[in-house]
Amino acid sequence: MATAETTRHLGATVLLGKGLTPGKLRGLQRISNPNGTLTMVAFDQNSSMIEMAQKALKTAGENREPTYEEIVEAKLDMMRQMAPAASGVLIDAYYGAWSAIASEAMPPDKGMLVRIEKSGSPKNPAGGPMVEIEAGMSVEKIKLMGADAVKLLAPFEPGEPVSAEHQFALIQHVYEECKKYDILMLLEPVAFPYNGEKKTDERYLDRKAETVIESARQISRFCDVYKAEFPGTLGHDSDEQLHDNLQALSEASERPWVLLSAGVDYPDYFKQVKMAMEIGCSGVLGGRAFWKEYFVQKGEEARTRFAATEGFKRVADVDAVVREHGTPWFARYGLSKEDLTAVRACEGWHFRYAPQARGASGVGGHAVRAGETY
Repeated sequence: MATAETTRHLGATVLLGKGLTPGKLRGLQRISNPNGTLTMVAFDQNSSMIEMAQKALKTAGENREPTYEEIVEAKLDMMRQMAPAASGVLIDAYYGAWSAIASEAMPPDKGMLVRIEKSGSPKNPAGGPMVEIEAGMSVEKIKLMGADAVKLLAPFEPGEPVSAEHQFALIQHVYEECKKYDILMLLEPVAFPYNGEKKTDERYLDRKAETVIESARQISRFCDVYKAEFPGTLGHDSDEQLHDNLQALSEASERPWVLLSAGVDYPDYFKQVKMAMEIGCSGVLGGRAFWKEYFVQKGEEARTRFAATEGFKRVADVDAVVREHGTPWFARYGLSKEDLTAVRACEGWHFRYAPQARGASGVGGHAVRAGETY
């Protein structure tokens, strides 16, 4: 048997000082690949899926919106075919989570992330989003349903202060709730045009990279994994500039960061992923780049075949890049696998853990004392 003299152990404070409590640490383990990188696919987009499905129905001669059931089945179909290539899956509660769990379209061995924000939040007079939590949802509910992480989308523009301050307060609220219920939090800020701009305007494109980088400086500390946009635009910025932007983003982020897809075409996303993985990125949480052609396939069989072949291959190809070149999340926290293996909690740790929660001395329990054997 190993002795204290021959075994190097680390106290749990090496994790607690970084905010890595048991629930958050378990969440990171659940949504990650074995080597600590992250390959996650998003199916939580509601407004864009409804729009895509409606266009497909119109093309087929049906001038109507898709039904609730049709959106549910589309999400489950894509998830069932594509999730096996991922380490984690992001889903919404309204259409997806309960059906995904019950049907096992969400594979039991994959991490589950659940979205908390409302789809299509209101905007202020300048066009700045004022994000709200989805009606009927909360961090507590997401924890209770067995999810491994909470995802918050909070579009953020430091130059539009009314929206920025609103989002900042919401981010802090959700962050504190995630600490209270000891569940992992992923934060997704995205740039947006305001004061009459369009996403194609030179003014917007010129400032987008700095918006992405400055947002990381201001708010990346209020989460456990930071979901970042690509800091720049392929074809608008040179590869050298994009490399410098990625370096600045990686330095600005105080948490492990993953790359979202923002609806770009898959070939562009694949190039972005390869560039980002070389510069400190820990993985991906992409959506439409993987599956947006699903709805243009003709018929249910063709859609399923697309998800099972092209959709699966896209995720698998990105996963190979992520695993080979991505930075493990624990390295971004200044830890190694050996460090984690060596961590031991002291006797009585559970007395100090989650002091707001009711312990065994509540209903049906008895007072317990540190040092007791029970």
